[in-house]
Amino acid sequence: MKAHWFPILLFIIIAIVVTSEIISGYQKRKEEDKEFAAYLAAEPVDTVWRGWNKYQIPVWSDSGKLIWYGHELIANTSYYLGPKGTVAQITNGLNCQNCHLDGGTIPFGNNFGKVYATYPQFRSRNNGMQSIYDRVNDCFERSLNGKKMDSKTKEMQAIYSYMKWLGDDVPKGVARGGTSIMKLKYLDRAADPDKGFQVYTANCQSCHGANGEGQLNTEGTGYNYPPLWGEHSYNDGAGLYRLSSFAGFVKNNMPFGTDYHNSKLTDEEAWDVAAFVNSQPRPHKDQSADWKNIAKKPLDFPFGPYIDTFTEQQHKYGPFKAINNFNKSTK
Repeated sequence: MKAHWFPILLFIIIAIVVTSEIISGYQKRKEEDKEFAAYLAAEPVDTVWRGWNKYQIPVWSDSGKLIWYGHELIANTSYYLGPKGTVAQITNGLNCQNCHLDGGTIPFGNNFGKVYATYPQFRSRNNGMQSIYDRVNDCFERSLNGKKMDSKTKEMQAIYSYMKWLGDDVPKGVARGGTSIMKLKYLDRAADPDKGFQVYTANCQSCHGANGEGQLNTEGTGYNYPPLWGEHSYNDGAGLYRLSSFAGFVKNNMPFGTDYHNSKLTDEEAWDVAAFVNSQPRPHKDQSADWKNIAKKPLDFPFGPYIDTFTEQQHKYGPFKAINNFNKSTK
């Protein structure tokens, strides 16, 4: 009898031990999961917008093919619309994504995450309501130093479709985090072009050239690295001609490989290199029709008139704190 029950008893004991270990392991895992959840809850939440990957475009449909063409126009603008453009010759050889990085999808990379959600909108610079088409043409005329394109063209419809597709999950009127250029703190001094030259030499000229000329691709149809000044760069009506925009852009995206998690330049270096680049010669854009309400001009807009008595030089390079304080006092 004892011999008969021994294997059964042994099996029961083993089962109890194994079950106990399983329960103990489960409880331990539950505690670890709880601790990990608490750790995540205590961490800062990264709420920036990130655009769809271009390979998610539904190219099997007619609408998807138009979206894909829109992405192509953003990524390879010069091939289609540059000086040797296959469709039209209306821009300076830059690509839209030279400023709107990776097809306009990078956080703090001048992306398109809020475009469809916030347009049409009133823009003081243009003295009225602007559509997405108007805003794109602004870039053609200023950043690409080119000409307007009719909104009825296939190309403009494709760009519109791409921007709409990118922002399809953003509620109307909402601007997600990272969909604007980051605003850096103002310096206590003016931004210094001479110091900026040192920053440029150490960090920028290997790609953009000693004379800011950029690097053309082998076909001569566009730039692998865009020119930062000279006849083929953005004109003085472009958004990046404002120091705060240029400084915020390079701080989070340059040199190549930088992102907002891991910036290489200090704030001072970003302001100074912005001052250096924007002190160099570039095409001029007639802006006499802009800013009819001069009280709405950004404090670093480099052309007068202004509502204050600070000089154009200070409005371009700073120091900006005094101007900012004056603006606050008049509101």
